[in-house]
Amino acid sequence: MFRFVAACALLAMAQTAVAQDHDHAKMLRDQAAAQAGWQWMQDGNVFVMFNHQSSDRGGEEVVAPNWWMLMGSRKTSRGVLTFSGMFSLDALTVGNDGYRELFQTGETFEGQPVIDRQHPHDLFMGLSASWRVGLPATTTLTIKGGAVDAPALGPIPFMHRASAFDNPMAPLTHHLFDSTHIAFGVATAAIERGPWTLEGSVFNGREPDEHRWDFDFGRMDSVSARLWFKPNAQWAFQVSTGHLASPEQFEPGNVQRTTATASWTRVSGGNIDAVTAGFGVNEEPSHLRQGVFVEAARHHGRNTFYGRAEILKIDPHIAGVAAGVFTIGGVRDILTGRGLESGIGAAATLYVTRGLLDPFYGSHPHSVQVFFRLRSAAHMVNMQ
Repeated sequence: MFRFVAACALLAMAQTAVAQDHDHAKMLRDQAAAQAGWQWMQDGNVFVMFNHQSSDRGGEEVVAPNWWMLMGSRKTSRGVLTFSGMFSLDALTVGNDGYRELFQTGETFEGQPVIDRQHPHDLFMGLSASWRVGLPATTTLTIKGGAVDAPALGPIPFMHRASAFDNPMAPLTHHLFDSTHIAFGVATAAIERGPWTLEGSVFNGREPDEHRWDFDFGRMDSVSARLWFKPNAQWAFQVSTGHLASPEQFEPGNVQRTTATASWTRVSGGNIDAVTAGFGVNEEPSHLRQGVFVEAARHHGRNTFYGRAEILKIDPHIAGVAAGVFTIGGVRDILTGRGLESGIGAAATLYVTRGLLDPFYGSHPHSVQVFFRLRSAAHMVNMQ
């Protein structure tokens, strides 16, 4: 009951942002470069969700995943300076052990690996700054980093992808692609010329611990590199690889992560169509984990329809077998005003596994969510 009350109290948290665009971070830098003074953007999202996960390993609950982000940029005599912060009260509205999600793994709670649950985000999801300066031959240099940031590894995090931001559930492939979006200690350099951007990062690759209100600083002993190709405003391709030093508390040893994704996003007025597909591999000391996903969303008028399909090798803690995950959902906007929009949505997921797991999850594992969504009326989507 406490979590439900706290979740409802969070409905005042989501606030207004500015005009919608397919790449808000770039737009904000361009605005700052063209205008004097500070240019600000903000975005927020709260899902108050009834979550049903089948079998004895599942259960039912009311939780509220949430986040809020603020960005500010200013033109200086030597380039464009940008500060950003991102925050979440998941530990209060979801709980320190996270929300139920069959076959999900990653991070720890009370000295045990988190299994069949999606861990909550830390209070500090991002605290970073960047400096962007023009070089000869239409080339730009960006230096970026901070106390909490995302290194140059993997695609845009799922909560910022236009193909996924209406879906309240994290992908099961999260820890094969974008789990490093919260790293406590990051420094990144990027060179951009035309449609190409090459980035490199050094960072602390260890997963955050279960104490969600503090900082989990460590040695910046992990490295990554990423190459983007953006031929136009709709298409974006990335390949990346990273060496993560001992990322998991209960999985000693280093991990080599490699990802490749392609995304297409079309924004027309208030309508958004988006598709993202990706392949990811974790080369771990004792085994190889890999997975693929395809997700899509169509937001037209007051209606949004979304879907996601994933095929992955489940973590060795759950027998090391493959699973297929298929989700379909939709949201209907009901009230919009004062810089906010609300909606009511529902989704269903079917998990397809080998019979080996039937004694634990049943022969037809599934999940259903019904949720109320409140967020800023304009959104930072496809933001890196």
